[in-house]
This record gives sequence, C-alpha cells and structure tokens, in this order.
Amino acid sequence: MSQIDWLNFPPLSALRALEAAVRLGGYSAAARALNVTHAAIAQQVRGLEEFLGRPLVHREGRQLVFSDEAQELAAAANRGFAEMQTALMALRARQKPNALSVTTTPIFAERWLMPRLRDFWMRHPDITLTLRAEQDVVDLRREGIDVAIRYGLGHWPGVEAEFLTSARMMAVGAESLLQGRADPSPGDLKDLPWVLEQGWPETEQWLACSGVDLSGSAKSYFLTEELMLAAGRAGLGLFVASSAIVEQDIAEGRLRLLLDDCNDTHSGYFIVTAPGPLTVAKRTFIKWLRAQAQGGPS
Repeated sequence: MSQIDWLNFPPLSALRALEAAVRLGGYSAAARALNVTHAAIAQQVRGLEEFLGRPLVHREGRQLVFSDEAQELAAAANRGFAEMQTALMALRARQKPNALSVTTTPIFAERWLMPRLRDFWMRHPDITLTLRAEQDVVDLRREGIDVAIRYGLGHWPGVEAEFLTSARMMAVGAESLLQGRADPSPGDLKDLPWVLEQGWPETEQWLACSGVDLSGSAKSYFLTEELMLAAGRAGLGLFVASSAIVEQDIAEGRLRLLLDDCNDTHSGYFIVTAPGPLTVAKRTFIKWLRAQAQGGPS
C-alpha cells in the first residue's frame, strides 16, 4: 500500500466539488447533487486552484469551461472515490448481508416484477429487499444499488450485464376499442386511434416496419409510458409496448395482440450489477430472477 503525503494533499471536499462540477457540467448541478450552495462549490474549486497555482475553470459568456487539467483531475478523483465507495459498500454488506436494493423502471416494476415478488419474499423471508422504481439510469456504486434491471442492448460501460427477458415489441389494443374486429389488417389499424409516448419516434418506425403507416392516423402523445399504457388499457387508442409489460394483460384477455415484432433488435431487459464479488443476497436474487424469466421455480 503506497504512502500518501497528506501534508501536500488538497482537501477531499475540494476534490469532491470539482469532480461533481466537471461530471455534471456546472456549479449549480454539482451543488444540487452534493446538497450544498452554488457559492460553496465555487469556493471549493477556487481553493483547489490556489492549492495548484493554476486556473481550472473559466467563463465563456455564461458557460463554465473546465480546463484539460481540471477534467484530468476530476476523472482521477472519480476513480478514487469509486474505489472508496466500493470498499465502503463491501463493509456495509458484511454488516447487513441480507439487505438488498434493486432499481428498475416503474413500468417493469409494476407489470413484471411486482406480480412475482411475493414468491421471492415467501422463499427468502430473511432477505430485506428495497425496490426503487425510477426512470433515470443511476450510478450503482454512487447510489448504493445492488442490482438494476435495465432495458437496452446490454452494452453499458463500467457494469456487468446479463440478459434477463425479452423486450420484444408488439402492438396491442383493448377489446373495447377493437369491438370484436377479427384479425384487423395493417390498413384497418391505421384507421384506428393510437396513443404514443412522447419522445420515442422508434415506435412509429417499428410500426412502419410492420406495415402500419401512422402519418394520417389520429394520434395522442403522453409524457410517460405509464400514462400511455393507462390510456391504451382504457381503450383510448392502440399502442406499442414490450411483451414483458403487456403479457399479463394479453393472457387475461384485457388486451389483444395485433402485431408482433417485425425484426430482432437483440434488445431486452438485463440484470445489471457493479463489477466485483456478489453477496449471498445478490446471488440469491439474481438466481430467482433467472428462474422467473424461464417460468420455473427459483
């Protein structure tokens, strides 16, 4: 273990302020992340500049620009803080070996995970599981998260990802909207109203791939996937969703499958963990997830 010359080392609070400011792109965002004032971040960075004897940041108009040295130092601080956090999390895990924190999207939590969690709790009552349902992709180490379930292609830097279940897309509709129409054609679907999530043009591209051009169709856009699904289930329009999200509705007859995936995009839901050894609780939960995805006992 190398010896650190603490007499010639800047305050860790100053390095933390610089790391957050560079990573988040400014003092205001860093202040919010660290729960301090804008002035406190600026003061810490100025103190670091005085310690180093060189400027680390300057203004171009109203924008802060960080020097190459600042970015290099912030990257090194990030690596160092990440290693410290990993060690701290490992120590905490030893103190609470059966505590487990999991994050995923609200929709996946509601439609796929929650209906199955009772089985996990019954099988493993000794494990205390905390579920965070949130849209944002969080830093597992920084937030102290043990397991994440993310949607995508499984290629994320700095984490380990294992395929969990398909995110095959499908177009579905409520029976109240379809009114008994048998096997409607793509042309019939174009004439029906649609509900879409705002900011996801991939949906209409997927439909075009399946032969449904919505250019002249009645469309309503919703800010979140939850609102879109609620509108679709209420019969306000047809919609596109992942098979994992609507499989239960289809099985129970609330929704009807209209179009299946037109191509294989290799996307899906993945089990994501930070690199490093897994606790018993993590291994147990991941094993249970695999079994649930395969439809068998854990």
